[in-house]
Amino acid sequence: MLDSIKNYFEKNFMPESPALAGDSSINDPQLALAALMIEVAEADYEDAPEEQTAILNIVKASFNLKDNNAEELILLAKSAHSKSTDYFQFTRLINDHYSAQQKIDLIENLWRIAFSDQTLDKYEEHVIRRISDLLYVSHSDFMAAKLRIQR
Repeated sequence: MLDSIKNYFEKNFMPESPALAGDSSINDPQLALAALMIEVAEADYEDAPEEQTAILNIVKASFNLKDNNAEELILLAKSAHSKSTDYFQFTRLINDHYSAQQKIDLIENLWRIAFSDQTLDKYEEHVIRRISDLLYVSHSDFMAAKLRIQR
């Protein structure tokens, strides 16, 4: 089933750049962004429906996707996330393709996911801090993003 989803995604969204190149090599920034969102949602070891809804809404808005296409991207990102051993393969792509402001926007979206269930877990905060560091987002921008979303 995942192969058919992957094939559909590659055919309809990235004909020149496959979503997955092998088992663990990620080469699509959108897939990397979604995988990092999933990492934050899973950091507290709870499957909060509010977090899943937040991821779906953020993916739809960020990439201008319809429900079914956003859900397919999320399934691919979950698969990529489950095969990953660290954040570097995801953050490297983002560093290569996104501006400083786009990275701050990503950090804001990660905070949206963490706060979506009305509880900020220390593990969620740790993951966002680690991702922020790997994306070279300054501590002041990291904190400002948190405060904007927390309000």
